[in-house]
Amino acid sequence: MRRLDQPVVAIVGRPNVGKSTLFNRLVGKKLALVDDRPGVTRDRREGDGHLLGLEFRIIDTAGFEEDSAASLPGRMRAQTEAAVASADVALFMVDARAGLTPVDEEIARWLRDSATPIIVIANKAEGREAASGVSEAWKLGLGEPLGMSAEHGDGIVDLFDALRPLIDRAEDDSFDDENGENAIDEDDPAAPLKLAIVGRPNAGKSTLVNRILGEERLITGPEAGITRDSITIDWNWTAADGAIRPVRLIDTAGMRKRAKVQDKLEKLSVADALHSVAFAEVVVLLLDATLGLEAQDLRIADGVLEEGRALIIALNKWDVSQDSSALYQGVRIALDEGLAQVRGVPLMTVSGATGKGLDALIAAAFDLREQWSRRVTTGELNRWFESALEANPPPAPKGQRIKLRYITQARNRPPTFIAFGSRTDLLPESYRRFLVNGIRRELGLGAVPVRLTFRSTKNPFGDAERKSARASVSRPAPTRGSGSDHGASDKRPARARPIPRGRPAGPGGNGPRKPSRSR
Repeated sequence: MRRLDQPVVAIVGRPNVGKSTLFNRLVGKKLALVDDRPGVTRDRREGDGHLLGLEFRIIDTAGFEEDSAASLPGRMRAQTEAAVASADVALFMVDARAGLTPVDEEIARWLRDSATPIIVIANKAEGREAASGVSEAWKLGLGEPLGMSAEHGDGIVDLFDALRPLIDRAEDDSFDDENGENAIDEDDPAAPLKLAIVGRPNAGKSTLVNRILGEERLITGPEAGITRDSITIDWNWTAADGAIRPVRLIDTAGMRKRAKVQDKLEKLSVADALHSVAFAEVVVLLLDATLGLEAQDLRIADGVLEEGRALIIALNKWDVSQDSSALYQGVRIALDEGLAQVRGVPLMTVSGATGKGLDALIAAAFDLREQWSRRVTTGELNRWFESALEANPPPAPKGQRIKLRYITQARNRPPTFIAFGSRTDLLPESYRRFLVNGIRRELGLGAVPVRLTFRSTKNPFGDAERKSARASVSRPAPTRGSGSDHGASDKRPARARPIPRGRPAGPGGNGPRKPSRSR
């Protein structure tokens, strides 16, 4: 659970001073991509920060660079400026080992004109050689610098002491609900819809998210592969009936064929995108309508369904597509053939440039999440199960009868069912598909991934039967004259065994004791 009105802390600084490392330490997990090369972070990335009992919203920003506003660094700088303007506190980070640079001084001049409180952090301050860099940070004119190491956790207590009064003041200004009515329970049906946008590079994912939000929240441009981190943004959608529905949008990096991904950063970006798919409830696979459906799109869709997430296919750039009707029908047929495990996946047309179809897309995502979260009652489920077995009984491979007794729903999100019976390991895959399709069609689950497993019930007489069978195999065949089935005329007296000469008689011997001969 987290509050909607948490104080916001932004981390700013030039490239490669350790901003993402501090961000990961404050959120307690490796959310932001970290690498030795500068300029890894591009978009603003947000997370829930925790520091010795303090709770706040932390924002990681791109490295501040001097360049024209139209260039990629210029667009990144605009995102950093927006983050500082919306924050309650800004952490200005410099490199204590490298010392101050002209870019650091330029950032300090800009921050001095901001109304946001500033805390200067001299990072990488472990070791004696960094002491001069910490002292040099006084020249920035923004107060006492804090020497710390984001990688090793040194100086965290000093950061807590500096942040606490500013965080408490921000909470006093915004938090007036002591009963926690503004808290969010992730298991509540009214919780935010976790909606991830995935696709190949340059399909228009960030442009679509910006159009949904109504602001230039993400960096966009003609360059392919601009997005690296998966960016999560909380947003409220107004439905057609006027209801306010919370949505957690997740923009992800483009995913190319695995064989083409060689760069380390791109591998990290794809791994981050796959992690976002596992976190989401509904995933929108965005296709470029000017290119149509490609094999990589089917691979991404198959991975989403294997993860158990609800899937929507959206044809973007619909406003500039040609021969729209034939394109739509061709994509529909290809999806039904390529995604045979889930037929009827929603296919929608949108435009990130004009905003066409966006409200319908969000509404379809909420409807799909409701189906994905549905729990079927046991009575309804087993009534359908009995009718399905009566209409199409299980096959009998090699004459062995398969008996299915009952079915139960083990969990939802995604809907998972377990059917119990005998010899279920002999059921063919085609019969499992028959039952899964019936569950979707008859129980109102629609085109969501459904998981169905089989379990064989234990036979209480199985062990006794197997023991009896083993005993009959190991028992020797009856000989002639020894069994009770032979007639009396076949019975003959057993011949006496001869007593060998020279063996002792009497106790332990085979005959009477012979008298001893006297001398």
